Parts: sequence; C-alpha cells; structure tokens
Amino acid sequence: MLDWLLDLYRDVVDRIVVVVHPSWADQIRAYGGSTGARIEYEVQQAPTGMLDAILLAREIVAASDATRILITWCDQVAIHPQTVARLTGLCDTHPSAALVMPTAQRSDPYIHLEHDGEGRVVRVLHRREGDHLPPVGESDMGLFGLSRDAFLNALPEFAATAAPGKATGERNFLPFIPWLAAKREVLTFPCVDATEAVGVNTPAELQLVERYLAARHAADA
Repeated sequence: MLDWLLDLYRDVVDRIVVVVHPSWADQIRAYGGSTGARIEYEVQQAPTGMLDAILLAREIVAASDATRILITWCDQVAIHPQTVARLTGLCDTHPSAALVMPTAQRSDPYIHLEHDGEGRVVRVLHRREGDHLPPVGESDMGLFGLSRDAFLNALPEFAATAAPGKATGERNFLPFIPWLAAKREVLTFPCVDATEAVGVNTPAELQLVERYLAARHAADA
C-alpha cells in the first residue's frame, strides 16, 4: 500500500511524513530507506486517534517552506490520479481555502458530512461513534489538502479543546472539518469513482479495491 501511495503522490509532494505505530517503526523505516523517497517518520506511541497522529508532523511542517499540506490515510490506495490532480489544482486556484477535500456519495456510509443551505459542512456523523447515518451519504476519502496556516495554527487551536469520541475514546480529525468551515473557506468536490473512498481494512475491502484497481489499469492500457 505504501508503494502505491508513493507512486500516486510522487509528482505532487516534495516531502513525506509517515506516522507509524511503535511496533512497526523499524520495519517501516527500513522499507522507506529502500525506496529512495524523501521520507521522515513520527511514531505515535499511544493509539489516541488520527487528530493526534497528524499533529505529530507539526514541527516538520513548521521547519519546511510548505504552503499546502496533503494528508492521507495509508489504507486509501484506491484514490484516482484525476482526483489528486483536481485536489492540487483547486489548492492552486483557491489559495485562500483553508481546506480542500474530495468526497464520495456512498450507500450505507461509514461517515456522512452534513451541509447547511449554503453548502457549508456543519456536522460529521460517524458510524463507529454510534451516530445515526442516512442510507446514502457523503463520505470523506481520507484525503485532505490543508493550507499552511490551517495546519500550523487552526488545527492546534481545534485540538486544544477537542474531546475524545464517546464510543472510541479517540480524538478524531474529521470534527475539525465543520469547526474549520464555520471560520474559513472549506471546499469539497466529487471524486471520480465512489470506490476510491474504500479503505483497505478487511479481506473483503482488499478484494474490492484490487478488482477496482485492476479494472482501472485495464481501461488505461
């Protein structure tokens, strides 16, 4: 999966930070050293959630000259290159946007973004936190483009008061979206194919993504 992500983002990022579990840190460092990619590592010692994992990269970002920070979950290997291209394009054409992110319409969603009448994201529902989700919902895709200011300033401000989820006990990144949308510009756009939103967490999801990527490769051949 990491090989796939390196290929997918190779031409759109300058530096890579991988956040790893301590039990896999040595193996991931060894893997990264064999790729020739410019990878840095942060170890999340306790599984306190994706919000805390992302914040581990703050010092590295602060020491860089990055103007836009892409965040992705490492299991999101089905993201289409055209979706990445549109994300980076919107980041370039909307420099004032604090966050740009693709979304997907999915049946039986795991996540659902609620919008107000003006299209602003006002709430994120999570199945694993026990929220009631609609039969068809708008899901994130584990891919986000944050401005430098949003990453270095807004995200820590949000994190200072963010509470753990009631069911999981983890501090999730996704509630940051409506919090940020209430203060700054957040852009969402549709992905190419809803299957892009499938993360690889089970054997069934692995088979689904493998079939999707194989069909996409055959269509491009």
